[in-house]
Amino acid sequence: MGTGGSATHADKHPNEPLGSWFLRSGWSKGELARQVNRRARQLGAHHVSTDTSRVRRWLDGEQPREPIPRILSELFSERFGCVVSIEDLGLRTPPPSPSASAVDLPWSGSRTSALLGEFSRSDLMLARRGFLGSSLTLAAGPALVEPLQRWLVPEPTTRPEEAPVPGRDGRRRATRLCEPELAELESATRMFRQWDAQCGGGLRRKAVVGQLHEVTDLLHEPHPSPVRHRLFAVAAELAQLAGWMSHDIGLQPIAQKYFVLALHAAKEAGDRPLGSAVLADMSRQMVHLGRPDDALELIHLAQYGSRDRATPRTQAMLYAMEARAHANMGSPGRCKRAVRMAEETFAEAAPGDGDPDWIRFFSEAELNGENAHSYRDLAYVAGRSPAYASLAEPLMERSVELFGQDDEHRRSYALNLIGMATVHLLKREPERTAALAGQAVPVARRMRSERVNTRLRKAVDHVAREYPGVVEVTEVTELLARELPGCAEVPRAV
Repeated sequence: MGTGGSATHADKHPNEPLGSWFLRSGWSKGELARQVNRRARQLGAHHVSTDTSRVRRWLDGEQPREPIPRILSELFSERFGCVVSIEDLGLRTPPPSPSASAVDLPWSGSRTSALLGEFSRSDLMLARRGFLGSSLTLAAGPALVEPLQRWLVPEPTTRPEEAPVPGRDGRRRATRLCEPELAELESATRMFRQWDAQCGGGLRRKAVVGQLHEVTDLLHEPHPSPVRHRLFAVAAELAQLAGWMSHDIGLQPIAQKYFVLALHAAKEAGDRPLGSAVLADMSRQMVHLGRPDDALELIHLAQYGSRDRATPRTQAMLYAMEARAHANMGSPGRCKRAVRMAEETFAEAAPGDGDPDWIRFFSEAELNGENAHSYRDLAYVAGRSPAYASLAEPLMERSVELFGQDDEHRRSYALNLIGMATVHLLKREPERTAALAGQAVPVARRMRSERVNTRLRKAVDHVAREYPGVVEVTEVTELLARELPGCAEVPRAV
């Protein structure tokens, strides 16, 4: 056993939906098997060992056991840039457990700290206990947005203190954190954020989850209100970062759960701008999953909730994400307006605004990169429009130039190099596309980011399919295969 084998052998018929998605992907059976095994290892499901014959049996109608259906859903979703559900693949999904709801959670401080503790503990035990994501499903549409609207409900003016929840030893301690200890927790969170920007989400995700679990233990103890608020703010930032790192390595249901818990913790901290940043990350995730309508709803919720408290830099970030959603919905006028608002609002940002560390990433380089990606996305939605590609090019060039001088945000540098490569592919310039993809390879090799690897592989795959005879394209395909062998899976006929 342990191979992701069948749950049902009788009355099998060819799985036509899975076969259709598989043929359109361009993968071979061996390539799909290797990707399933690699993703399973990332998720801690080390018992999974798939091969070509197993893939053939799935196509013939065998129903694989968990976590295979969810892994296949994630892989095909990434391949096609849209949500491909388990049901779309003709596979069965298990009924969700009562604890599987990723979104509709109670808005109370004691429950938030308890859920943060439970979920981070489960995540830390993933490698020893199995596959955490098998009990989680991604929420979308009203099931995602409507529960989060309660973030806007104001807190009572006089809020009763909630009874502390017992710690892991069952006792209620009366510890008081001192100022240096609080400052050290906040400093550690900043350090984790820098590591993520430099190395990607895969290298230190468990360290962030471990730190989050320790902070939730502190939340179980009684504290004065100002200390409690600061602890919840730390928990919110760590949960947001754990969610972002999970998203970066392809753990989408887990990422969404952390984001939701981060939003709850930000509400307990009384930090509306931080909550808006969490919603912005959720919006980015929905764009990534091909749900721009949900992305726009989340951004509007973030903008409304933080309208009177966010600094110009935070507001500019939200406008940039609004533009990205409009672009992917095919709304050029609204996209251009949001881009203009992002630029104008960013110009108002000043050093004395009191920007928190979590928005420090939104620099001139990031602003240009986001707006360039909006125009690039708009070009694809508009049938590979050269006009929108031309709008993207100078912004992307500026972003690449600035990130090239930045030793901290290396993942952003890689993503924008790849973005620039896709802009030149839209402009039918395969040599330039290949050169930029080649520049991204050594940057990607030094970090652990499934998002970077997936985008790089897609860019090289596309240029190889469209310009197979160009020398530079052949060379970058070989470079990718040599330097990032797990990333270079050029599609071929099955």
